[in-house]
Amino acid sequence: MTTNAYAALLRGINVGGHKKVPMATLRALLTELGHGDVRTYLQSGNAVFTSDLADESVLEEQLRRAIAAHFGFDVDVLVRDHAYLRAIAEDCPFPAASLEAKQLHVTYFSEPVAASRFDALDAASFLPEEFRLGDRALYLYAPGGLGRSKLAEVLARSGPPKGVIATSRNWNTVVKLVELTQP
Repeated sequence: MTTNAYAALLRGINVGGHKKVPMATLRALLTELGHGDVRTYLQSGNAVFTSDLADESVLEEQLRRAIAAHFGFDVDVLVRDHAYLRAIAEDCPFPAASLEAKQLHVTYFSEPVAASRFDALDAASFLPEEFRLGDRALYLYAPGGLGRSKLAEVLARSGPPKGVIATSRNWNTVVKLVELTQP
């Protein structure tokens, strides 16, 4: 049986005192679910683990249910394997190596988002900020950082289509998750 390495990306935890999920507890929940090599990265809901299961949606649902049962609240969870995470980093349409990590972000989506969703957005009015779509992901270049980004504000307000989970990570985290899931 093949063991795969995954990252679990939890959305909206440990922000402003809401939906507190201690990383030690998250590690324990993943271990109780039968996963191996469980580690967490930062306090913002990034966990890596190995599993014999190959279905990301099953892994997402297992972790969602375990969190809800333990903490009494729902958390959106995306699970992505090493190959996907590596491809997202490698396919970055911006010169990541020459940028500061705080200038580049990736929003991961639970499913593809059509480019037409952003047709009404006057992208030129936000320059030098830019975004590009990837495989179930949106890359955002915000030279002044995310906190000052007008484009990030507009993208967040319009949000993904109903039923699509979205969670963002800065470039340091994108790269670290590739490293931590390396077989």
